[in-house]
Amino acid sequence: MANPTFPPLYVRRLAGAMVLDSATFEDVEGDRRATAWACLTVLLASVGEGVALRAQGGLTNVAMMSAVALLGWAAWALLTFEVGARLLPGARTHSDVGELLRTLGFAAAPGLVAYLSLVPGLMMPVLLVSRAWMLLAMIVAVRQALDYTSTWRAIAVCLVGWLLTSAIILALALLGGTTVS
Repeated sequence: MANPTFPPLYVRRLAGAMVLDSATFEDVEGDRRATAWACLTVLLASVGEGVALRAQGGLTNVAMMSAVALLGWAAWALLTFEVGARLLPGARTHSDVGELLRTLGFAAAPGLVAYLSLVPGLMMPVLLVSRAWMLLAMIVAVRQALDYTSTWRAIAVCLVGWLLTSAIILALALLGGTTVS
């Protein structure tokens, strides 16, 4: 007999985040048990980005670029919290760090497509698509977690953090000897 709860909740939430379903982000926001799953999503996406940025390097280069991606996500999340919750809160904004981190963690789900960079010649297109898709997911996550009534406010908050973080990751990748061409 088939299990009526298949696929597991985590897989459903990943899928919901990847299709930018606002109800998924609301669900994750309120579920403290989802924190570990949000962390797992960020770790998996960071390793995917490390794989994409590996150039011709081996496992050491993947590990280094994965660490850079993880630090980039952390910077992105911190900037988003500071800008969104402290500098540009909406009239209804009420969020704690945990709620925002859970939604931002699941907003990293589109980063899982970075593993497709293993296909020769797809590194740059995969990176561009995954980063842009993560930005869209983050906009939905921020709008839901910070209770914004305007998507434009969420776009402004996310764009500032995304641009700064992308610049940091690119600079660190270039300093680390990885080429992104």
